[in-house]
Formats: sequence, C-alpha cells, structure tokens
Amino acid sequence: MKKKSSYNVAVVGATGAVGQKMIQLLEERDFPVQQLKLLASSRSKGTVLQFKGAEVIVEEATPESFEGIDIALFSAGGKTSKQLAPHAVKSGAVVIDNSNGFRMDSNVPLVVPEVNIEDIQQHQGIIANPNCSTIQMVTALKPLYDRYGIERIIVSTYQAVSGAGYQAIQELKKQTEEVLKGEEVTKKILPVSSLPIKKQIAFNAIPQIDIFEENGFTLEEMKMVRETKKIFHDPQIQVTATCVRIPVVYGHSESVYVELKQDYNLAEVLNLLKEAPGIVVVDDPANQEYPLAIDAAGKLDVYVGRIRKDLNHPRALNMWIVSDNLLKGAAWNAVQIAEELIKNAQ
Repeated sequence: MKKKSSYNVAVVGATGAVGQKMIQLLEERDFPVQQLKLLASSRSKGTVLQFKGAEVIVEEATPESFEGIDIALFSAGGKTSKQLAPHAVKSGAVVIDNSNGFRMDSNVPLVVPEVNIEDIQQHQGIIANPNCSTIQMVTALKPLYDRYGIERIIVSTYQAVSGAGYQAIQELKKQTEEVLKGEEVTKKILPVSSLPIKKQIAFNAIPQIDIFEENGFTLEEMKMVRETKKIFHDPQIQVTATCVRIPVVYGHSESVYVELKQDYNLAEVLNLLKEAPGIVVVDDPANQEYPLAIDAAGKLDVYVGRIRKDLNHPRALNMWIVSDNLLKGAAWNAVQIAEELIKNAQ
C-alpha cells in the first residue's frame, strides 16, 4: 500500500451490526479517512448514517463501487464478499473481509494482530478476519503457545445472539417478553441454518450455531478447529469445539481446556497473560472476580479469568475467556489490521 496522509475507505455491509461498529471505530480511532463510502444491499440504499458529525448516504454495493478506494472493510456475508472483493482488489483496494468467504484460502492471510500480524505482509489484496470465537481464544492462548507450545484445546462457547445479527437480538427481546407474559413464543430466527426449524432462545441455550456438517459438528465449531490451526501455522494442534447460543445480547464467553507441551508454573502463566497485548486478566476467586459478558461488552480487549491447573493432566490448565463479539470479534480486529496496513505503507 502506498503511504498517504489520508485514505479512501469503503465499508461494505455498513448498515449491519458489525458495519456500524466499523464506522464507529474509524471515528473513535481518528483513522485518517479522506473519503468514507458506505455500501450495503439494494434494500438499504439511501439510508443515512453519521460519520464525524456529517451525514453519509449509503449506496448500493456493486462491482463499480470501489474505484479510488484504498481500504475496503467487508462485513456483508461470504456470498457478497466472494462476488465483490475481487472487484475491489482489481480497483486497487486492500480488502479486509469479516466473512467466512476467504478464511481458508491458502493465498489469503487469516490475521489476529496480537497473534500473527506479520502475516499481513503476505496478502495479495485480501486479508481475512477470523471467526469471532476463534479471535478471542487464540488471542488468550498466544502467550502460552509461544512459551510452552500447545498440544490440545477443548473449547465450549457461550455465544451472544448479536453474533446472528440485529434480528436475533430483537427475537431474544420479543421472546423474553412473551415468556414473562405467558404468551406463545414466536420463533423465526434461531438457529440460523438451512432448515426452517427454529428454537426458543429466551431462557434457553441452543447447542447449534450455523449448519451441521457430515461429521456431526456445526460449521461454527469447525471454523474454530480449522482457523486455529491456520493462525498458529500448526496443523498438529488438536482442537475440538462445542458452540452454544445463549440469551446474552453482547459478548461471547468460552470455557477453554488447554494441554501444553511443557510443564508450566501457574504464576508464570498469569504474568504472561497480564503482560500480553490486548488481554485483561480478571482473576480473583476469593472476591468472586472473573470476566463477565456484560463487563466485556463495549470493550476492545479480551478478558481472561478462572485460570487454574487441571485436576488430572499435569500439563493442562483451564480458563474462562470473554470478549465483545462485535468489537474484538469482528470490527475492532478489522480496524486493527487496517491501522497496521497504513503504519507499514511505503
């Protein structure tokens, strides 16, 4: 990327939950934006959004939308990314894509800045944002991976409904009211899958996120498996995941069991995590202090607590990891990558 004093930036999926967080972060971080182009589907065309006190009209995203754009932040789903990202690259933009469209493409780096920022140097026009659950887990495990090595990870996630979009948030609120009033519960959105069968999320937990694959795991679970291996450049790491949707609006939580390759000292583990970028340790069991989804909501960092030795495996430990799925899990990770791009521009 050519060094400039300011850059033309496009946000694709600007009216969505993550897209709006991207716009917010570009403003809060004072990103050097010369021109901001907001793009979305035809049904959102004409929507007016705010950026730095000015009104910006949302345009329909087309292959011709990227002329003169330097950086394109995509958060509009894999199908849209597959269709439009190549056009953006052809027009000269660097694409940072939040969908699953390019994550496992061998020619596309899959980047978490705290973990493998050096991989952005290998981009050929597209950089992929990992899955939200993967991002917070590998951020927390990176210091341990570097110091001890990792053999095996078992993760169970407790994921907020905002990960499924605004409609899922509204469904949780509506169902909660219906349950409290003793009314019949309306089920239209969750789980998001290819089947028309829907489940109640209010006062419930749904052990399905995304579609089921032939091996019995969901796509969300297999994303965590495949992406962790790619990000760490370590196909030998054993990863298994169970992903669950719970009635929380913002903030994914994860219970993580990790087997290290070397013996460890728990005090050293705590220090490694405390000193690592992007991590906040909240771990004081005596005072019932540990990370909560409601505390992580609206924050950029990954929060880690309940750090303890495993009872059975001498090199294993358990931890609880929480982060805002729309921020570090999506928009903030993408903006971090954009900041690194302009930092290294020549």
